Amino acid sequence: MTIFFAFDVYGTLIDTAGVTDALKEQVGSRAAEFAAAWRDKQLEYSFRRALMQNYVDFSVCTRQALEYTARVFRITLEPPAQERLLALYRTLPTFPDVAPGLAQLRQSSLRLFAFSNGHPADLESLLQTAGIRPFFEDVVSLYPARTFKPNPAAYAYFHRAAQTGGSETWLISSNPFDVIGAISAGMKAAWVQRSPAAIFDPWEIAPTATITSLLELGQIFGGS
Repeated sequence: MTIFFAFDVYGTLIDTAGVTDALKEQVGSRAAEFAAAWRDKQLEYSFRRALMQNYVDFSVCTRQALEYTARVFRITLEPPAQERLLALYRTLPTFPDVAPGLAQLRQSSLRLFAFSNGHPADLESLLQTAGIRPFFEDVVSLYPARTFKPNPAAYAYFHRAAQTGGSETWLISSNPFDVIGAISAGMKAAWVQRSPAAIFDPWEIAPTATITSLLELGQIFGGS
């Protein structure tokens, strides 16, 4: 049986904390705290918009979350500084295990896709800049579906876009909400626990597998 892998992008392949150095110019020693708060609010806005069915491009969620976080931290971001920070979301770095892990998987019979809330153009730029776009058969953006994860419609859209048919389909994500959403929608899912301090939500739904590196996927599925 063919196995499809849908890799979440932000936070799984791409390190969203990569904006931290640039933020030091604005908030100094609180840069890491600011970056985390920005990311949390970005996701919150996507959740709320999916629930309300009030869709906007994911980059709008990112921009509005930045504006909100700046107000919380009581700093003024001039337009040029704001645009520089937003542009970084198209050039963020990968985690160290990503390229070797994907290279290992690419040599198997697995079918690899990137799967994200992001805008198609932003994702292509991000993955090309990071040097990992060639590992993927395609990039599935939820932009045409006009919704965000973990709406069940998001995972149904992946099946249609990737033409998975009745094949086994796995989501690979470091975001517990995404893992739970995929399993709730009938997929299998591997949680990438990128930090020992990361906690999976104590729901009645557990990951199909838990890994700490994409290289572990190669060990599990490398012979497929």
